[in-house]
Amino acid sequence: MTRARVPPVLVTGATGRVGRAVVLQLLSAGVPVRARTRRPAAADLPANVEAVAGDLTVPESLDVALTGVGAVFLLWAASPQTAPAVIDRIASHTRRVVFLSSPHKTPHPFFRQPNPMARFHAHVERLIAAARLESTIIRPGMFASNARLWWADTIRDGDVVRWPYGAAETAPIDERDIASVAARALSEVGHVGGDYVLTGSESLSQAQQVSVIGDVLGRRIRFEELSPEEFRHETAGRWPRPVVDMLLAAWAATVGRPAYVTSTVADVVGSPPRSFRQWAVDHADAFRGHPASDE
Repeated sequence: MTRARVPPVLVTGATGRVGRAVVLQLLSAGVPVRARTRRPAAADLPANVEAVAGDLTVPESLDVALTGVGAVFLLWAASPQTAPAVIDRIASHTRRVVFLSSPHKTPHPFFRQPNPMARFHAHVERLIAAARLESTIIRPGMFASNARLWWADTIRDGDVVRWPYGAAETAPIDERDIASVAARALSEVGHVGGDYVLTGSESLSQAQQVSVIGDVLGRRIRFEELSPEEFRHETAGRWPRPVVDMLLAAWAATVGRPAYVTSTVADVVGSPPRSFRQWAVDHADAFRGHPASDE
């Protein structure tokens, strides 16, 4: 008896930190994957992934990638102007979308600060609803990999991390756990209409996160508190000022209360998310001076 062909899932942002993990999770589940990337030849994806050129800023370029797909994992990393046309394009080819958004509806002060990206995510969600797509919204909180982006250079070079709001608590989540939830939503029934806020399993202050990394490395890493103005000065010319202001406001708002923690990863996947310590163990080389290439 001939087996019915399973349509591929289109993964956008397939070469990024989350998208690449979604690709691998879907392949492990036996789901065929098509990867949308601007440069297929340079994507360095598994051989059984169909890499197709496409650009979110050029909606008509997505037609080849979208033809015949069963669902789309939508991760937006482009200019926001083309979002309405992209959603229309998706809706003309498939009815199923899993969108990587943010926890902008979550009633915790860390997520309630002015945030341009959160406003854009809310806009895309409205477009998805208006197009009557069968959607699942994935809302990860603080990414564990921010520790690498923020502190790896400093820790490789010395034993002091200079940073503001050491007492501010977050619940960092491993991108692999985000990908596990997204892959389940893309490959299993029962997730249409899901609105999933994803966090790690523990509330840790920023100073505690630095300490965990030091423990994993077998070194004592000291956290030196910066004032907001000192942080603005140190990041001037390197970080966009709106991003700096948004982070400072979010960290300030959460001082004195634990991070928002959910059980969603365990509820969807059946096992708890990786701890921040496990993330640090798995990425220790990034802090030792032998950083793995960024996906």
